[in-house]
Amino acid sequence: MKIKSVSILGCGWFGRPFAQHLVSQGYQVMGSTTNEQKLSELAQDGIKSFLIDLNQNVDLPNDFFHTDVLLVNIPPRAKSADAKNYTTNLRRVAAAANGNIKHLIFISSTGVFEDGNFEVDETDVPQPNSEAGKTLLEAENLWKAYPQFSATIIRFAGLIGPGRNLAKFFAGKTDIANGKAPINLITLADCIGLCTILLETQKFGEIYHAVVPDHPTRAAFYTKLCEVSNMPAAHFKNELLDWKQINSVNVPKKLGYHFKTQDWVTWMQHPTI
Repeated sequence: MKIKSVSILGCGWFGRPFAQHLVSQGYQVMGSTTNEQKLSELAQDGIKSFLIDLNQNVDLPNDFFHTDVLLVNIPPRAKSADAKNYTTNLRRVAAAANGNIKHLIFISSTGVFEDGNFEVDETDVPQPNSEAGKTLLEAENLWKAYPQFSATIIRFAGLIGPGRNLAKFFAGKTDIANGKAPINLITLADCIGLCTILLETQKFGEIYHAVVPDHPTRAAFYTKLCEVSNMPAAHFKNELLDWKQINSVNVPKKLGYHFKTQDWVTWMQHPTI
């Protein structure tokens, strides 16, 4: 049965452009924000907007959870006071969705993996050693307690795209550590493309690593990115410290998605930042 309606909990850097794309494709889209001023902006996009702040102890709107697919796109904020309440808040979401939805998509992060000096894919089990990673893994696992709907986990790599030029973090700096470590990134276009294919194919219930299948070193990538961004040069140490390379087997084999960005050299010719 074709997916007709999608609710997106968290219409931020990824969620809002994805919602806009779904509207253009004929989906009925509901979207949430914690900013009351953005409600009218979402409405102008053709998105039925809801003010939902999980840190406020108020009832969640029933209408938002009457949908074919619920996409949960609210990452934990490690430095925020609400980090400790993250999993508790997600349980509130699961309880509200239970009995109303068929499928849930949880946007997680490849940060769930520790830096273990290895390559990993979806078949590997994370063993996080940071509080942020442990929180993410706990969040991924909590959906298993709700067999009434399928749960799909999408682990986004580092995000780059419009309004997120990562060169600014390195421009003009010297002796930047770990220059030989591989990068793990994904563009906004591929975030949207991958999630769209998931709705079309309905290959739910899997774990997907959303990461461009090209992993140049930090030094090679960010030195060039500073150059094409007309920012001061970045200088890295020629060293390899803790690292990880995130690969995906499920995206090409199970989902059948072909990343729009296949290599960063080509992307650098017309960077979307």
